[in-house]
Amino acid sequence: MRFARSLRNVRGVALACLCALAPLGAGAQSHWPDQSFHDGFEGVAAGPASDADASRFLAQATFGATTEDIAHLRSVGYEAWLTEQFAKQPSRQVPYLDWVQGLSCPAGDDYCNVVAEWAGTRLQAWTINSVGTPDPSRAQQVPTDQLRQRVAFALSEIFVVSNSNGTLAQQPWALASYYDMLAADAFGNYRNLLEDVTKHPAMGVFLSSIQNQKANPEENIHPDENYAREINQLFSVGLVQLNLDGTPRLVGGQPVPTYGQEAVRGFAAVFTGWDFNSIGCSVDYQDGVPLCCNNPDNPWQYFYCGPANLDDLAWQRPMEPVEYWHDDTSDKQLLDYPGVALAGGVLMHGGTAQAELTAALDNVFHHPNVGPFIAIRLIQRLVTSNPSPAYVQRVAQVFNDDGSASHVRGNLRAVVRAILLDPEARYGQWQRPDTFGKLREPLLRISQMWRAMGARTPAGNPVYSGRSGNLDTWPPIIEQIGEAPLYSPTVFNFFKPDFAQPGEVRTRGLVSPEFQILGDTTSTAMPNYLFHQVFCNYTASDACWGADDPQTLQMDEARDAPLAASDPAALVDRYGMLMMGGQMSPFMRGVIVSRLAAMHPSDYDDIGRARVQEALYLIFNSPEYSIQK
Repeated sequence: MRFARSLRNVRGVALACLCALAPLGAGAQSHWPDQSFHDGFEGVAAGPASDADASRFLAQATFGATTEDIAHLRSVGYEAWLTEQFAKQPSRQVPYLDWVQGLSCPAGDDYCNVVAEWAGTRLQAWTINSVGTPDPSRAQQVPTDQLRQRVAFALSEIFVVSNSNGTLAQQPWALASYYDMLAADAFGNYRNLLEDVTKHPAMGVFLSSIQNQKANPEENIHPDENYAREINQLFSVGLVQLNLDGTPRLVGGQPVPTYGQEAVRGFAAVFTGWDFNSIGCSVDYQDGVPLCCNNPDNPWQYFYCGPANLDDLAWQRPMEPVEYWHDDTSDKQLLDYPGVALAGGVLMHGGTAQAELTAALDNVFHHPNVGPFIAIRLIQRLVTSNPSPAYVQRVAQVFNDDGSASHVRGNLRAVVRAILLDPEARYGQWQRPDTFGKLREPLLRISQMWRAMGARTPAGNPVYSGRSGNLDTWPPIIEQIGEAPLYSPTVFNFFKPDFAQPGEVRTRGLVSPEFQILGDTTSTAMPNYLFHQVFCNYTASDACWGADDPQTLQMDEARDAPLAASDPAALVDRYGMLMMGGQMSPFMRGVIVSRLAAMHPSDYDDIGRARVQEALYLIFNSPEYSIQK
C-alpha cells in the first residue's frame, strides 16, 4: 500500500527484521491482506460481519480492541453498541487527583502537594480511564466509556492546552479538569463545547485570554490576540474558505481567506474582561480593602487574587467576567459570511462581557466552514488521514443538520456516529487501498497493546505509592515516544493536520500528520520501549528493574501461552485479528509463523510465553501494523 511506504522507508529496522526471517518461497506471498468477501455490498447496518470487522471498528472507536469487546460488539451490532456508549457517563480524572491528595497530605495542610509526582499522577488517571484498569478510589471496575474517552483524546488534539506551558506544568487539577470537560462535552453540542473551552481557566492561561484587558493607549495596553487567532484558525473555521466537502473554495484559481487582521482585533476585544472564578474564596485585605476576586469595587485585585493551591476550585470553574476590564465601547469586526446574523459581521458596542462573548461564539458557530473543518479533524484523528471529499461532505452535512425533527446544528453525537458508520470508514481499506489509513500515534499503539493483553498492576489496580513504575514515570516515557495527553509542545498539537511526509505522500497531494513526530529518535525509542514492555512487564514478572513494582502495568502473556506452545499459526491469526483487524498480509503472517515455529522448546524456560513475546514484538514494530487501515 503506497501510503504505508513512507513508514517502510523510515522503519527499516523492523522491516529488515521481518524480511530476514522470511521463509523460502515467501516472495510468492502477497503483501496485501486477503480481500475475499469484503465488497461492502451487505451494508454497514448488517455489521460487524466478522471478528476482524469488529476489531477494526474498535481500533477507530476505542483505545484498542479486547476479545471481550469484540464478542460484545458482534452480539449487539454497531448501532446498539453506539447507543450504549453514548449513554455511559464519563470517567473523570479530577476524583483520582483528589483521592491521591487525600492519601498523601494531612487534612488542612495547604502546602502539601507532592509536586514532583503530579504530572505522573494525572497521567495515571488518564491510563485508568482510557486503557481500563480498576480504580479503588472510586469503587469502580474497568471504565467502559471507551468511545467517550477516545473522542475526548481526539478533541484534546484539536482544542489544545498543554503541560508545556510554564504555569500549567504545575497545575494538574487545571489540566485534569480541562480533559474531564472535553469528555463531558464529547457527545454534546459543538457550540457548548466552544464556550466551555473558551471559559476554562486552563485555556485562559495557555492562550493568555485570562485577565485580558481592554485597550488603554495611554498605558500602551492592547487586547491580547492569542486566543482570538487560535479559536478561528485551529478550533473552528481555518484560514481559507471551504466547500462543504472540505476542499478550498477558489476564486480566480486562488483560495479565499476566511478572515483578516481586523477580525482578529475584533475577537481580541471581545475576549477582554475574564478572570478566575472566585466564588467562595477566602477574603484577604490590603489597606482595609477586601481582595476577594469577586469584589467589583476593587477591579485591580483581580491581578493579585488567583487560586492559591493546586486543587483550588478556581482552576476547575469557568472564568467569570470582570466588566471593568471589558471593552464595551468599540464596535468589533467578526466573521463576515453569507447569512451572517451580524450586519457585515460587525458586533456593535455596548454589550457585557458575557453578551459579547455569546454573540462572538454564535458568529463562529454558524460559519459554513465549521462543519467540514471539524469533520476533517475528527475523521483524521479517528479513521484516516486522507478522507475523500465525499466522506467529508457526508459528515459535514450531519454537523449542519443532524437529521432529527429539530434539525440540530453541531450535534457531536451525530457527527461521531456518521464518522464511524460511514461506508468509507468501514470499507475504505478495500475501496481506496492506496490512500486509506493513518499512522498509529505512539500513545495509541501502547494503549492498544495494554488493552489487548489485559494489562494490570500486580495488585490489580494502579494504587498511588510514590514508587517508580510505568504508570507514574510518564515524563520519561514521553521523551521516548514523543506523546502524552495534554503534553503537546505547542497549540498546533504534536503534529499538524496538513503535514505531508516528503516523497510519495507529498507528491501525490496527500497528508500524513502523525509522521511529523516519527523521526530518527522516536523510530528507535519506540521499539526499545515496546521491547521492555513485552519482555519485562508480564504477570508475576521480576525479569527487569521495576517489573514487579506496584504501579507497573503487567501484561497477561500467560493467557495465550498454551496456544502459542501448541499452535503458533493459530496464535498469529488470533493476534492478526485482535491487533490488526484482520489486515495482516499473507507475507507477514508467513514470516512470523516461520519465526515462531523455529523457536525450539528446549531453548526456553517457557516456550509458550517466549512465542507470545516474539509475536507481540514483531507485530507491534511491523510497518503493516503501524498503519491503521
